Order: sequence, then C-alpha cells, then structure tokens
Amino acid sequence: MGNRIGIGTRWASRTQFFASGFIFATWGVHIPTVKAHYAVDEAQLGFALLAAGFGALAGLSRAGHWIGRYGARDTARICGTVYALLIAALIAMPGYGALLALLAVFGIATSVFDVAINTEAAKLELLDGGTLMSGMHGMFSLGGMAGAMTGAAALAAGMAPQAHLIWVAGATALAVLLASQYMLPRAATSSAAPAADGFNLPRGALVILGILAALGLIAEGAIYDWSVLYLQQELGSPQGQAALAYASFSAAMAAARFGGDAMRARFAPAVLLRGSAVLAAVAMALVLVARQPWLALVGFAGVGVGFANVVPILFSAAARVPGVDPARGIAAVSAAAYLGFMAGPPVIGFVARVSSLGWALWLVVGFAVALAVSARRVEAPRG
Repeated sequence: MGNRIGIGTRWASRTQFFASGFIFATWGVHIPTVKAHYAVDEAQLGFALLAAGFGALAGLSRAGHWIGRYGARDTARICGTVYALLIAALIAMPGYGALLALLAVFGIATSVFDVAINTEAAKLELLDGGTLMSGMHGMFSLGGMAGAMTGAAALAAGMAPQAHLIWVAGATALAVLLASQYMLPRAATSSAAPAADGFNLPRGALVILGILAALGLIAEGAIYDWSVLYLQQELGSPQGQAALAYASFSAAMAAARFGGDAMRARFAPAVLLRGSAVLAAVAMALVLVARQPWLALVGFAGVGVGFANVVPILFSAAARVPGVDPARGIAAVSAAAYLGFMAGPPVIGFVARVSSLGWALWLVVGFAVALAVSARRVEAPRG
C-alpha cells in the first residue's frame, strides 16, 4: 500500500460502505412491516419501490455535477446523513401518498451517496495501483448482513419496528458523519469543471458497462426487496426468521467480495462475470424449487456469491474509461444500473399480483442467464 493513502482514509471509506449496506438492509427487513402498516398489496408496494427508483435516477442526474463541484467527502457527508435519518420515518408517514414522496427523496439521497463513496473508492484504487473495489463492496454486504441480523434479532425480541428504525437512523447517521472527516480532501475527488447538468446516460464504452450493470442490479434488487417477503409469504416463515433470507444473501455476498479483489487479479473480467452469473442462476432456481426454508437460505447464499463481484468489476471499469472523469463514469453506469434496479422490483410485484411471488422470482433466473450470455462484452471497454 502506497504512502499516499492513510489507514484512516481507507477505513473511512469502508465505514461508509458498511453504513450504506446497514441502512439498505434495514429497509429490506421492514418491507413486510411497510406492506402491513400501509395495508398495500404487492403491486402498490411495487409502485413504492418505483418511487424510490425514480428518486434514484433524479439523484444520478446531478451526482456527477455535485461531486465534481463539492468533492466526494462533502457530498457523502450530506447525502449519507439524510439517507440514514429518512429510515426513521419509514412507517411514520400519514398515508401511502406521503410514503411515496418519502421514498422518492430516499432514492435521491441513496443514489448520490452511492456515487460519492464509489468515486472515493475508485480514487483510492487508482492511488494504490491495485484492486480495492471488491473489498469496499464487501463492507456494503457485511453491513447488509449486520443490518438484517440485528433487524431479525430486534423483531424476534419484540422491539417495536419504529423504535428499531429510530435506533438504526441515529447510529448510522453518526457513523457517516464521523467517517466523512477522514475521507480524501475535497480537491482529490472534485474537478475544476464539474460534470454538465442534466441526465447523462452512458455513451461509448460506458454503454456496454451500463447494460451489464443493469442486468446485474435487476436481479440483485429483486433479491434485496423480495427475499424476506418470499420466505414469509410463500414458505410461511415468521418475519424474524424470514429476515435471515436477506442476511444469508448479504453474508455470502460479503464473503465473496472480500475475496473478490484476488479473483479479479487472477481471472479475466468476462470469465469471472460469466461464472458468477451461472452460479446465481442455479442458486436462484434452488430457492424456488426447494420448498424448505433452510434450503431456500442456502440458495440465497449462492445467489449472493453469484452477484457479489458484478458491481465492483463494472464500477471499477467505469472509473478507468480513458478520457472520462471517474465520478462521471461511475454516475453514468450507475444510471443504467438504477434503471435496472428500478425496473426489477416493480416488475416482480406486478407479475406476483397476477400469479404468485414464487413464479415472479423466476425472472431473476432469467436475468442471471442474460448476464452470463452477455459477459463477454465486458472486455470491449477494457481493450
């Protein structure tokens, strides 16, 4: 490790990824809580997820500009704190319409925070000259596992959902604020010419990376948003036990991501993507064929391993496209990824409404297969 990167800076970045995963897992654990609290069906829940997705796209349309102007540190500090605090209001809104508005703002804060911390991680990787991105995303998954497990424990212990949400909001907001103090100075991740205003879809080499990211996040987002409800509703698990679906997925993803930098150094990106996607497809099929909760948990773990390194590979590649500022490259590929992330969960909800959640989740298998077939295209932007 070069002397240009202090240990405090590296751990600040890891802490931000951990906090992001913890908040996101808390949202996933409480999706059944939201569904019951607002008395909505799967399609209405899908619209709520769509509101968050549209908010995320709105945030991505400005993320490159804000980071270019203010730097990753200040952007992460503000958006990460807002992201954390909004989770406390998840079941405190006066009605379904207000929930949609909250989730739209939640999506804006989430997406800009994600781009800011990924820009920071990409800059650290460039300064180091090695591979760090998978490990950073491993911290996101570790945070997801911790968030899911503490959520499951809180529910099993009888803690009121609102109390749990307030606790998570306060703890993660504090972590974000403290970690921000040790991120790279503003000059390292800002530019004299901020990214242009407006919504920047990928262009040129970024198109291929964006398509692959969209395929990966369509499937990954479906697991984040529907795995807990699947175990609870389709397999009859109590909510506390059902939350382990997300924990299993996130724990396996974290483990795979912590080993992902070594894998990325050993295997070509296309080979690693193809093998990962095939594993995800097979594991998801196991989840849906097995009617036993414990087998479903094993399957969700396999899905986590399969999707673990998709985003780190693609975001790292986006930050290295010649002639493209890292923040703009990540924001552009993130925009395509969020299109997939936005579309996946509502599509699952709509299909579930006309059939069942189990049948709807077969789409995840299809998305993983599509990613495997398209993985060879990842070499194009790197050539």
